[in-house]
Amino acid sequence: MAANRPDRQTRRRIAQMEARRALRNDQARRRRRDNVVAGIALAAAVTAGLVLQLAVFGSNPAEQFRTLEEGLQVPETGTSATPQASAGNTASAANIPSADLARGKTFTGTLATNQGEIQVRLDGSKAPQAVSVFTTLAGEGFFAGKTCHRLTTAESMGVLQCGSVDGAGAGDPAYQWGPVENSPADGSYPAGTIAVARGQSTSSNGTQFFITWKDSTIAQDTGGYTVMGRVTGGMDVLRKIAKGGVKEPGSRDGAPKIPVSIKSFTLKESPN
Repeated sequence: MAANRPDRQTRRRIAQMEARRALRNDQARRRRRDNVVAGIALAAAVTAGLVLQLAVFGSNPAEQFRTLEEGLQVPETGTSATPQASAGNTASAANIPSADLARGKTFTGTLATNQGEIQVRLDGSKAPQAVSVFTTLAGEGFFAGKTCHRLTTAESMGVLQCGSVDGAGAGDPAYQWGPVENSPADGSYPAGTIAVARGQSTSSNGTQFFITWKDSTIAQDTGGYTVMGRVTGGMDVLRKIAKGGVKEPGSRDGAPKIPVSIKSFTLKESPN
């Protein structure tokens, strides 16, 4: 029996082999555990991505609009930190025409663009301050040469936005007014609606406006937007621009792929 017993060196080698075998088994168990954890993390990431996508472009227009609303809200430039109503902002008040110029009046005219003409009707009975501002700006030739810098093609919101002072979406801090007028309580902006874009404050309306090229729903929890009129002809021009999509591939909100510039914006008072 003593002759068959392994010597000390052999026992040491056997112990080392068993230790290496145990280490390999432990490493294999760790790899299997890490793969399971990684799979769970990947599944969670995919689920989170799907939830985010549904929140942005799902059927809930309020959630969708919160993502898109920044485009409708005009960036504030210059040194004016907080937009003020024209009545309380002496710097802007001198630039803003009186609402009495349009109160109770109706104006019709044409927004002529490089893509075609759009006929419009503005209602001073429902939005006297807004209509006063835009008829005055149009009469001064302000819009000639301006662009329509933003197109939205989301599921429940389709707008073309125009009138930026720099063609890139910036507003003029010296030309701000408010408050919001004639904003739909249910957030419904039917196709052809003409409304005023603004900054974060409801008293930061300016020179920008947007036209809905399809029936749109816009959340009203930030104060809504002034509806000042509607399109009476030329919806085909708007639909053509919308069909071209957004310039950035894969995006549904940004500069239109079909460039849109304003040749002229003419308005005249008409019988009610």
